[in-house]
Amino acid sequence: MGVWSEQVVPRVTDVALGRAAVTRLRERALAPATGVVLDLGSGSAPNLPLMPPAVTRVLAVEPSAVARRLARRRSGPPLEHVGLDGAALELPDDAVDTVVSTFTLCTIPDLDAALREVGRVLRPGGEFLFLDHGLAPDPRVQRWQHRLTGLQQRLFAGCHLERAIDRRVEAAGLVVGELEHAAMPGPSVLNHLYLGRARHSGHAPD
Repeated sequence: MGVWSEQVVPRVTDVALGRAAVTRLRERALAPATGVVLDLGSGSAPNLPLMPPAVTRVLAVEPSAVARRLARRRSGPPLEHVGLDGAALELPDDAVDTVVSTFTLCTIPDLDAALREVGRVLRPGGEFLFLDHGLAPDPRVQRWQHRLTGLQQRLFAGCHLERAIDRRVEAAGLVVGELEHAAMPGPSVLNHLYLGRARHSGHAPD
C-alpha cells in the first residue's frame, strides 16, 4: 500500500461512484434491505443515505481509513464500523438481516472467503444484495478485461475487471434468486453490471 492506494483511490472512488446514474442503481439494489444491515466494503458510506426505512442499523466493514473519515459526513441509519476485512468478519453467526455489497466484490482479495462469511453472518431468511461490475457477455470485451485487469489492479487498489460475480456468489453456497445485467456510463471493460439478490442455500459449498 502506498500514497496512491491509501490517499488518492478512496477519494477518486468517492467521486466516480457518486454520480447520479450510479446512485440510482444503488437505490434499486438497496431497496429490499431490512433490519440490521452489514455493508461489505462500505467505502465512504454512499449507501447510508439510500437505505430504505426498514433498515434500523448499518454495520460497516471498510479497510481504508480515508474512506472511513469521509463516511462521517453521511446521514442515515446509525452506522458502526465493525471491521477491516470482509474475509474474516468480526461478527457472530446469524448476526444480520441483510448484507449489501456495492462495487466491492471486484476488489476484495479473497472473494470466496468473504462470500462464505456473508452466508455465515446472515440470519435464516436474510438476503445478500449486490451491485458490481464484472465479466461482460461479449467475448471481445472479455478479452480486453483479461488483458487490462493487471493494470486495473495496480491503479485501483486490487480491482478486478473479469470476475463473473453471479458464479462466484453461487460457488460460495448462496443461491441467486434475482439477477439483472445492467450498464453504467463508461468504458465497455468497466460498465457491465450485476445487480442481484441471493440467499444462503443451507448447504456448505464444495
